[in-house]
Amino acid sequence: MIPAVDALLKDIRNKRIAPVYLIHGDEPYYLDRIAEELEKVAVPVAERGFNQFVLFGKETDAGAVLNYARRYPFMAERQLVLVKEAQQLNGINDKSTQTLFEDYALNPLPSTILMLCYVKEDGKPGLDERKAWVKAFGAKGKLLGVKKLYDNKIPDWVGEYCREQGAKVSPKACQLLADHIGNDLKRLAGEIDKILINLHVGEEISAATVERLVGISKEYNVFELQKALVQRDVLKANQIVDYFGRNPKDNPLVVILAQLFGYFSKVILVQASKDQTDKGLAPLLGVNPFFVKDYLSAARTFPLPKVAAIISAIRRADARSKGIDSPTMNESDILRELVFDVLH
Repeated sequence: MIPAVDALLKDIRNKRIAPVYLIHGDEPYYLDRIAEELEKVAVPVAERGFNQFVLFGKETDAGAVLNYARRYPFMAERQLVLVKEAQQLNGINDKSTQTLFEDYALNPLPSTILMLCYVKEDGKPGLDERKAWVKAFGAKGKLLGVKKLYDNKIPDWVGEYCREQGAKVSPKACQLLADHIGNDLKRLAGEIDKILINLHVGEEISAATVERLVGISKEYNVFELQKALVQRDVLKANQIVDYFGRNPKDNPLVVILAQLFGYFSKVILVQASKDQTDKGLAPLLGVNPFFVKDYLSAARTFPLPKVAAIISAIRRADARSKGIDSPTMNESDILRELVFDVLH
């Protein structure tokens, strides 16, 4: 859990609730989680029909939002006005609209809790915390920005989420989920929840459990491809490539290339490090010490010039996957050629 998010959730659970919230960033999972926690706590269930309003930015505007915020709760202590996808509010980027929000945030109605959830959309600028209207939310309430986690932090997040649910999980299972699903935290949480429903009491989430319940092939996944490459097992590597080619929807090339690039980038770090112990390499690589031996094995198999050539080949494969240089090659052929370059 991100410390600032954890602190805010604890405040909400303990009913230390601010009159205004502006939560923003490019990680919708945390924005949704904070909003859900506030919905649970702010207004009693029996009063929600009249005193809880969930609005969506593309369906409303600032005037309507503030009209809700300025009304008094109906036979209750307070009301909640929650605006999801606030970045789509009509006129949200206009100075006049921002002034309306600034004025309200500086003088909020004590009986109203107003929360705006502002998601940074791809290709568009995020929320600028230097703007006066944004600062106003921070001055009188809670202002919080949440960024997407880096890929190397996802296995730790998986482990932490499992522990929060009271479940044990193996390092390999964490890595397998991270590699298969990526940094979509909402989907990750959903897959973990699905696993937990099917676990026996006290059972650990193992790699085998993930393979069985999430639908990952035990023999044909990126873990096994990396292992085959390091062991220079030409037959196994090509069997995996053939499997990926027959199941492209479940094994998109862009994800495979990203994982291979991350793997061999870490191998270079191992080769450049003076400290070759598990304890010294684990924080450098950003992995659980359990996996350090895999990178040490790869570093012994491939000398530094070869690893540099492999990374160059991965970049070339990525360019080809985007139609550069070889627009007629399909994904299966691109991956097959990459594996040949790695092994020969």
